[in-house]
Amino acid sequence: MKTILIVEDDRSLNKGIALTLSQNDLVIEQAYSLAMTEQFLSSIKIDLIILDINLPDGSGLDYCETIRKTSKVPIIFLTANDMESDIVMGFELGGDDYITKPFSLMILRARVLAVLRRTDLHSENKAAIGPLTFDFAKMEYYKHNRQLVLSKTEQKLLKILVVNSGNILTREQLIDKIWSQEAEFVDENALTVAIKRLRAKIEDEPSTPKYIKTIYGLGYMWAEGQN
Repeated sequence: MKTILIVEDDRSLNKGIALTLSQNDLVIEQAYSLAMTEQFLSSIKIDLIILDINLPDGSGLDYCETIRKTSKVPIIFLTANDMESDIVMGFELGGDDYITKPFSLMILRARVLAVLRRTDLHSENKAAIGPLTFDFAKMEYYKHNRQLVLSKTEQKLLKILVVNSGNILTREQLIDKIWSQEAEFVDENALTVAIKRLRAKIEDEPSTPKYIKTIYGLGYMWAEGQN
């Protein structure tokens, strides 16, 4: 599930956007000022921000510039300013899209979903987690800047775990995703061996893994090094 934060002080418009986007199985949070936005960003993971430029306690443009110092979270600007210079500035400060008022809620929804798709594509191809950096498109994997040599099976396993970070994947799901059409002929021991080999390459202490957690009775989960 993706969480979207709508930052718009017009409560009627904020509610309309929330109702439109909630139809897409998205988690919607609503803020009416930059102060409220700060509270959300410091407490939960936000996957996309819809940010009004003219807010009661500051400029969305300035706030975007601040966010970009520490985060790459996608930002879509909302504004009544339709001058070309304002739109260009929005993109230069790190915005991912720019929608001028008045606008169609259906078009806004389409553009939100488009930005999320682009973000998913990028995030699925690259990951940087502590001392680990993975480029799945280039098939390059590093730990402490030293390249790791992974088998094809290990590469598939690693990507599935990382893309589904925080979610428990059953042994059956992993076998089906890794070996596809041959899954019904694969011994479960093959997955156990693949997990063990992958842990040996990426974990500091394979016997007490930080990344690939065993969820007893269920399967495995990529935990991003969290205890």
